[in-house]
Parts: sequence; C-alpha cells; structure tokens
Amino acid sequence: MIGRRFARLATGTRLLVLLSLALLPLGCLAVYAAIQNSRSVDLERRALLRIAADSAARRLAAEITVDVTALRAAVNLLDRGADELAVCARTRSVFGTALLESNNFLLVTRGGRPICGSLALARAEAMLGRPMNGVRIAGHAIEIHARSDTGAFIGIARYGLADLRRTVTPQERLWPLSAVLTAGDDRLALISEFTLPVVERLERVTVRVPRTGLDLIFAVERAPFTATQMITMLTPVMMWVAALAVAWLVIHRFVLDPLARLHATISAYEPGRILPSPARMTVPAREIADLGDTFSAISQTVAAHEAQLALGLTRQTRLTREVHHRVKNNLQVVSSLINLHARAARDEEAIAAYTTIGRRVDALAVVHRNHFAELEDNRGLNLHGLIGELTSNLRSTAMTGSTIQALPAIRIGVPSLFVAQDTAIPLAFLLTELIELAMTIDPAASIDIEIAALDTPGRARLTLVSPALVDGELIAQLLAERYGRVLEGLSRQLRTPLQRDGETGRFAVDFALLQPVAAPVAPPLRG
Repeated sequence: MIGRRFARLATGTRLLVLLSLALLPLGCLAVYAAIQNSRSVDLERRALLRIAADSAARRLAAEITVDVTALRAAVNLLDRGADELAVCARTRSVFGTALLESNNFLLVTRGGRPICGSLALARAEAMLGRPMNGVRIAGHAIEIHARSDTGAFIGIARYGLADLRRTVTPQERLWPLSAVLTAGDDRLALISEFTLPVVERLERVTVRVPRTGLDLIFAVERAPFTATQMITMLTPVMMWVAALAVAWLVIHRFVLDPLARLHATISAYEPGRILPSPARMTVPAREIADLGDTFSAISQTVAAHEAQLALGLTRQTRLTREVHHRVKNNLQVVSSLINLHARAARDEEAIAAYTTIGRRVDALAVVHRNHFAELEDNRGLNLHGLIGELTSNLRSTAMTGSTIQALPAIRIGVPSLFVAQDTAIPLAFLLTELIELAMTIDPAASIDIEIAALDTPGRARLTLVSPALVDGELIAQLLAERYGRVLEGLSRQLRTPLQRDGETGRFAVDFALLQPVAAPVAPPLRG
C-alpha cells in the first residue's frame, strides 16, 4: 500500500522524501548529542546545588539544635528550683553567641508569668495558647518551643527572616538561588533571586534539616542553551535544508524541466508533424536529449508513413469510386435491357415480372450511386437522399402494361442519417418490396415513410404505413406466396425482426447507424 502510494508521487516529491529519510539519522544524532551535553551540564549543576543545600541544612540544624538544647536546659533548671537570674543570664549568653544572633527568646511559667526574655507578654500568651515542643513555621519566621519535664516552665525562641537567610545562604554564590523552608503544608521563602519563568526549567534539591522536622528546598535555573549548543542542534537542520535545495535545483534544472518541456512537445504532437530536436533545450541531460532525438526521428518516420498512407488512401478511394461508378453503369445497362424486354412483351404477367426485376435493379443502382455522393469525404450513405431517390423511381414505375395507373402518394420524413452499404442495400430492397406490395394491393393508396433515431446510441427505426397494408385476404395471400419470405430474409440481413401491425397497416424495422448520433428532429412529411 505504502509502496504504491509512493510510486504515484511526483519525482520531486519522492526526492524530497528520500533525502529527508537519508538525513534524518544524522540530524537525530546531532540533536541527541546536544541534549546530552546540556543534560551533563544540568547534572553537574544539580550536584553542586545538593552540596550547597546539605551544607546550609547542617548549619541551620546546628544552630537550632544548640538553641533547643539551651532552652530545654533552662526550663528544666527552673523546674528544679534554680535561681531565675542565673538561668536567664546563662540562656542569654548562649543566644548571644549563636550564629543566628537572636535574643528574641522568652522563659515563662505555665501560667504565663514571664521570667526573662525579649518577647512581649501578649506574644507569650498567644504562643502559650498553642503548647508544643519542637520547631514550627510562624508567618515570616520559625519558632522553637521547649517544655520542662513537668511542664511547669516553657521556653520560646523566634528566628526572623533575615537571620534564617544569612544562615542558609551559601558562601560561594554560583548562580541565582531560590531557598524555601517547609514544614508540612507551611512554607517560608528565604531566598528568591530570580523570577519563575513561564516554562519552568529549574533544578530542585530537597534536603531534610536534621532534628527539626523542616525541609530545605534549593532551586536554580537550568543551564541555558549556549550558542555552540544551538549551532550544534541547528547544523543538521541547515544541512538538510541546504541538501534539499541543491538537490531540488539540480533535479529541476537537469531532469524535471527538460522532461516537462519534452512532455509538452510530445503531448502537442499531431500525426504528420515532425517534432523538433531537443538540442535547443537549456542544459538538458544527455539521456533526455537522446530521448528527444529518438522521438524526433520517430516523428519523421511517422510523417513519411502518414504521407504514404494518405497517398495510398487517395488512390484506393479513387479506385473504389471507379468500381462503384462502373457497377452503377452496369446496373443501369441491365435496367435498360429489362425495360426494352418489358416493352416488347405482350403477356401481362411477363410485363409485371420484368417491372419487378427492374425495380430491384434500380434500387441497387441507387445505393451504388449514393455511396460516394459526398465527394471525397465518405461518411456512408445518407438515407435522406437515398430514400428520396428510391421512392421517386418507384412511383415512376407504377404502371401495368402500357396504361399508367394512378400514382401513389408517397410521403417521407427522413433526417440526414448515415448507414453503411451493408445496411443500405437490405433497407433499399425492403422498402422496394413493401412499396410494391402496397401498389399491388391498391395502386392509389398513400404511403408514409419515416426514419427516427432511437434512444439507444447508434440505432434507428424505419416505419412504413399504408392503408393498402391493412389485414385482408389479398395481402395475406401475397405475403404467403412471395413477399413474406423475401421480407423475412431482408430483416435477417438487418439482424432485427420485422414488426407488423395489421390493423394500421404498419411495418417497422430497426437498423444500425454508421456512427452514434443524437436523435435529430425529422423533417416534416413531404410528398
């Protein structure tokens, strides 16, 4: 299926498809190499990003662990009855030396009485409404809650955004960075040094901050495509386009355009004309030029044969016309001899026999005389002229002995339809037999003859109607004794049955035309 469809494509299209398939592996390899190179750069950047995230998470965990330990030690000391001032001084010194540099802490009793610290009592009361142990995200900060073993004392510390940002920021800044702390569904953005692109191309690393329940997410933009990578990826495409353009120009210049001109020349060829040599073509391929020379030589040979055939056809036409002319003359001589014998006869039956024979000879002579009536253009026999001349001759022979009887009124409606000689002869004899049969029964009866083309291409119908041919004893006797067998034999020559309607006196027979024609409008009946 695919092979047949491909074979039906134009040569240029097939060339385009084949070149595309040939260059496709090279293009895929080049693009794959560029993608792998970019992926290697992204993997290296991801590895460095993970190292930076691990280091920041460890620093943050170390600071928070120290502060949690200090808070838990302070509340337990207070729980065991230690001096509040000494515990506060010790706790303040620990928080003062921390890298986070935060004194934002508070030691309170379970009832909410502040012992020491920098958080306001209202803030402490709000925090006490959510008792907990551990680390949590609260707005733009993180908070540490520590309870004593008995729960009588609570320590709270709070780290702001600036302190957290300083802690997690890497010492060596390689790329624009994004850092986010998460605790469940809570998020705290620490660093945001780039705008999130519409099409996200980011490298993300998520690291657990030890012993805090927090996750630290570092993200950087992936390495952009460099000019070298873009050129590497576009090179196969440019090579493909360049190869297609060159191949297209070459194939059109040297093959397709000369072939198209040669095809146009051959398509416009007419028998007898000599094709020009393709030497005038612009840069044709040698094989195409040889093919054009071959067609030119063939056209010369065909032109010579056409001339010989035309000369032979002219001679044959002249010989055929001469043969038909001689046959017509011979038939006229025979008809004249029959008329002479008819005039010398004294018996009425002999005269009638001579007249009958003469009518058949005249009918055959009319066919031969009309065979080449169209000068040198022989399209067959024109039924209009043939039947007109035939009926005129038959009316002139309507006599018995030396007494001229009343001439029958013969009206014809025959268009210009053409038939072959093999069809014209049985048609002429059939009309002669039917008209003679009608004149024998009633010499004065009218006769209507019509021919019309049928809906079937190349077929027509002859119809003869006369009151003399209505059913009766005389017509039945004549058909049985002589006319019936003759009419049946003539219809067999026409390869169609003879149709008869005894009530209307109608006879009809179908026959073949020389060439299919549209049904013409028959001329009006004329006498």
